Amino acid sequence: MKVTVVGAGNVGATVANVIAMKNFASEVVLLDIKEGVAEGKAMDMMQSAPMLGIDTMVTGVTKDYAATFGSKVVVITSGVPRKPGMSREDLIGTNAKIVREVVEEVLAYSPDAILIIISNPMDAMTYLTLKTTRLPRNRVLGLGGLLDSSRFKYYIARALHQAGIPATLTDVDGMVVGGHNDKTMVPLVSYAAYRGIPITKLLSPAAIEEAVGETKRGGATLTRLIGTSAWYAPGAAVAILVGAIVTDARRLIPCCVYLDGEYGEHDLCIGVPVILGAKGVERIVDVDLEGSEKEAFAESVRAARETNAALAETLG
Repeated sequence: MKVTVVGAGNVGATVANVIAMKNFASEVVLLDIKEGVAEGKAMDMMQSAPMLGIDTMVTGVTKDYAATFGSKVVVITSGVPRKPGMSREDLIGTNAKIVREVVEEVLAYSPDAILIIISNPMDAMTYLTLKTTRLPRNRVLGLGGLLDSSRFKYYIARALHQAGIPATLTDVDGMVVGGHNDKTMVPLVSYAAYRGIPITKLLSPAAIEEAVGETKRGGATLTRLIGTSAWYAPGAAVAILVGAIVTDARRLIPCCVYLDGEYGEHDLCIGVPVILGAKGVERIVDVDLEGSEKEAFAESVRAARETNAALAETLG
């Protein structure tokens, strides 16, 4: 099974490396526009393969979309990354043009591919891809929810530790829906638990509020600390999405997908839980949202529509 990753920057290279280490794809093509970067990173990965037991072949290419022919999944990380002080929406005009061009190229050689969008602002770029390609909605999805959910679990586990409960991250369940945005993501406290015990029974309201706030600021915090967008966790999250598709795992994973009546919404892309398998998005799972979480999701929807309107205005 062949997978293509477009963009050999920090995120793209990490995606390719994690996919290779998991050995569920026979081939990964890493493509970039900068001469030699993808080739060099692919070579470096392959030279680690004998030590790590990697059987996947990683190939790097420069602007050679023909090398991506026949890909089952194409991951698009292309675009300008965030800098400190920037919002994801600040990137909308520049990245929209890049993503449109890349999507056109990859579909020329892999017309049946499932597309995973990473480029920011991710919700809007997913919507743009779906609308411009007119692909079935099961074949276009954005990262978002899984990454934000993993960050939520991290902050819950940290809060539990501070409360004297020795939780590991794998002990914690947590899900984030809504936009992939500092202000519009919705960490679902009502579904968060430690080994089946609701966190509301283990943590104070103040500790939970802090974990939710840290989750929302998670991307911005990392951008401030390291000077650019994060890459380890995003890369690992994308690899999980690709793995669920390639292996037909039919896993429940929160992703950015197109809604057509689900959650009472139409004509937008936003993060919700889905069943992910060989066909891409095989089913959108409706979960009950009540009270403040329902209100927050509605606000996230409004923000997504505003961003889509700004996108349309930018593109003319």
